[in-house]
Amino acid sequence: MASFKTDLEIAREGKKIPIIQLAEEKLNISDDKLIPYGHYKAKVSFDNLKKDNNQKTGKLILVTAMTPTTAGEGKTTTSVGLTDGLNYIGKKAMVALREPSLGPCFGMKGGAAGGGYAQVVPMEDINLHFTGDFHAITSAHMLLSAMIDNHIYWGLDPSIDSRRVSWRRVVDMNDRALRSIVNSIGGISNGFSREDGFDITVASEIMAIFCLSNDFSDLQKRLGKIIVAQSRKLDPITSKDIRADGAMSVLLKEAIKPNLVQTLENNPAFIHGGPFANIAHGCNTVIATKTALNLTDYVVTEAGFGADLGAEKFLNIKCRKSDLSPSCAVVVATVRALKLHGNADPKNLGEEDLNALEAGLPNLLRHLENLSKFNIPTVVALNRFPTDTENEIKKVQEVCNNSGVNAVLAEHWAKGGEGAANLAEKVVEIADNNKDKLKFLYQDNDSPEEKISKIASEIYRAKEVTFSAQAKKKLSEIENQGFSKFPVCMAKTQYSFTTDASQKCAPESHTLNVREIRLSAGAEFIVAIAGDIMTMPGLPKKPAAYEVNVDSSGNIQGLF
Repeated sequence: MASFKTDLEIAREGKKIPIIQLAEEKLNISDDKLIPYGHYKAKVSFDNLKKDNNQKTGKLILVTAMTPTTAGEGKTTTSVGLTDGLNYIGKKAMVALREPSLGPCFGMKGGAAGGGYAQVVPMEDINLHFTGDFHAITSAHMLLSAMIDNHIYWGLDPSIDSRRVSWRRVVDMNDRALRSIVNSIGGISNGFSREDGFDITVASEIMAIFCLSNDFSDLQKRLGKIIVAQSRKLDPITSKDIRADGAMSVLLKEAIKPNLVQTLENNPAFIHGGPFANIAHGCNTVIATKTALNLTDYVVTEAGFGADLGAEKFLNIKCRKSDLSPSCAVVVATVRALKLHGNADPKNLGEEDLNALEAGLPNLLRHLENLSKFNIPTVVALNRFPTDTENEIKKVQEVCNNSGVNAVLAEHWAKGGEGAANLAEKVVEIADNNKDKLKFLYQDNDSPEEKISKIASEIYRAKEVTFSAQAKKKLSEIENQGFSKFPVCMAKTQYSFTTDASQKCAPESHTLNVREIRLSAGAEFIVAIAGDIMTMPGLPKKPAAYEVNVDSSGNIQGLF
């Protein structure tokens, strides 16, 4: 069996250029507009957000995927490879991606900087502490938590009912032991005991605010709108009410500036913000995306997990709030993942199996059909693995073509930008000729229940939606408080159109149960938690952390 270099080995062999040089040569950004973080990372100033009236904004390319499987689809790898491919064919392009979380990095997912010869570098830095953005978001979140309990301890105005504190704590690590806790135990001096809990940082409302803010001023306003608790009279109490918003914004003052790095082929990349799509809205920052559009002709960005979660939220939430509109969507698929959706034996994915492939193709077709409802032209990127046979590739292309969508073979993992040149050509063709206007799935004036039902029926193909008594009560409260016009952020398993992760391919006529509703007044969306999905994941039996170490030379080992 052929052996392949690890992603980490490939990344270390890459020839990076100094970030100041890259910014000037590729983006026309002078060094006084950069805040370097070493030789190969930098933050860019907000001056780059501004554009003159005659400046043409670039075209936005959304990369999404079929329903993920353990075989992997390579969405980030494709985003990076497509960016290199666009530059390879002579276009000025960059990629705007999410930052990885330490939770999955040490859990089960591994790194999130691409793979093979389609990576962003420095890979180790990006996957670990990077420029400290996640730490800043965690600190701002925990500052608010501390100020809530301090407000209760001293009995300050407005008076908080300690039984009605809705603000949970966060940490950027998978730690199931912290899902439900009791705080302030140990005596009177420690405050008033109450039930509490932790979410992972990527599920924090501050992360959502960070990613949806149009500028720093918008960030400050949104931070002040966070509802943290209620009074005994059930009046909402915000972070501004307890005077926490100013200090929180100070902690985020530098973090909100986009992070500039590069691909292995020395093309520019923004890595900024990182909410998950299964428990949050799954998109990088609006600021990074808009800055990139002001700097290049084509911007490749990614939405988390499959199109039913990531793309749906990207379009219904991020685009609605920022006036962004993609000119083309790329749906990443692999032969291996399609065969898994067709119930192939996971141990035999390297063997040709046209029957399993055909049985799994409805999953991909479902996502293509869903995207058409948003009025977005689409192309399939068939991310090639070495074991894929010509017959399997031909079958995927044939079925997609019969559905009116091109399926382009992409070999960026093995060949970098050259391997994605054909995909890049097709994307440019579609994007340059697209005159269609983005269409949202639901309207602002729809009730939250209607919005949830439309997502469930139109995207998930559910026959009905049920709400727990707790969820119904919260929805009524949201309506009474005047927040019902907010879009909906669905939190559910990424592994199925249903809430049952074991239901592969394209199930329909199932029931979606919404067990909990949370209001994110600062982020300006309503979170609907369905099924068994947790906003604090746990570690697997054999976490990826087992393999991560540092050798005697100071080199990191085992990081994807």
